[in-house]
Amino acid sequence: MSESVALDPVDLHILRLLQNDARTTYRELAAEVGVAPSTCLDRVARLRRAGVILGHRLRLDPARLGRGLEALLLVQVRPHRRELIGPFVERIRALPESRALFHLTGPDDYLVHVAVAGTADLQRLVLDEFTARREVARVETRLIFQQWECGPLLPPVRDARTAAGPPPQPDAPGP
Repeated sequence: MSESVALDPVDLHILRLLQNDARTTYRELAAEVGVAPSTCLDRVARLRRAGVILGHRLRLDPARLGRGLEALLLVQVRPHRRELIGPFVERIRALPESRALFHLTGPDDYLVHVAVAGTADLQRLVLDEFTARREVARVETRLIFQQWECGPLLPPVRDARTAAGPPPQPDAPGP
């Protein structure tokens, strides 16, 4: 697990804006948060170096790409041993239908989010790519009727009574 990074209100504002629109320019960010564009650039660079900002992604609509049926597959692997897990994970991640893969606790070992053209493709995927594998003991399928994105992921609000962390560091001078 990584350690959390100290973020001040300006950092949090920048992150909130970028999460809602990663194409926002530094000039627009700077104007919105009330800092100079060079300061904004430095802060975003620092957030990248610290691993807070991991990258930028293009979101595609699976239905418009001919994959209008999405499902969650609960997969149980037996035996659950490291030498089987690596190849299983690599194979599932390489499938064009796979959208996300989660390693879980509990009775199911993996949750796989998939997008396919229809029920015949989902059946083929489950039978040919999952249950045909020796290590897969069981697959349970849940169709996704609708999904929503939630708000930006920001650190939890710290209770002022219990946390008085270090004061925020001033921006480093620009070049």
